Amino acid sequence: MKKLICIFFPVLLGLTGTNPLVAQIQNEKSEVVRVYGNCNMCKKRIEKAAKLKNKVNAEWDNETKLAKISYDSVKTNSSDVLKRVALAGYDSDVYRASDDTYKKLHACCQYERPPVVKKE
Repeated sequence: MKKLICIFFPVLLGLTGTNPLVAQIQNEKSEVVRVYGNCNMCKKRIEKAAKLKNKVNAEWDNETKLAKISYDSVKTNSSDVLKRVALAGYDSDVYRASDDTYKKLHACCQYERPPVVKKE
C-alpha cells in the first residue's frame, strides 16, 4: 500500500498542475534582462544572487545570456535584483559589477565585459 502511495502521489501532483517545490510569488511581475556570464557555475551564482524566498525567482540561460526574473512587485523591483547580481560579480545592461568583484570570479566565469559607456 505504501508503495502505491509513493508511486501515485507524485503523479497526482503532476496532474493537478501544482508544484509544491516552486514557491508562489504574490503580486508577481516578470522581466527578461541580459546578464553576462559563461558557464553553469555562473548560472548557479547568478540565480543564487537574484533569488529571495517567496519574493524573487530567477532563471538564467547561458546560451542567450538572458535571465527571466519574477518578483513580488510590492516587496522589491528589478533594479534591486540586478544590484544583487552585480554584487556577485556579474554585469547586466543596467548595473556593472565592480572590477574587484569581477576579478575574484573563477577563471571560467570571467566573461568578456561590455565596454563602459561614459556619459558626457
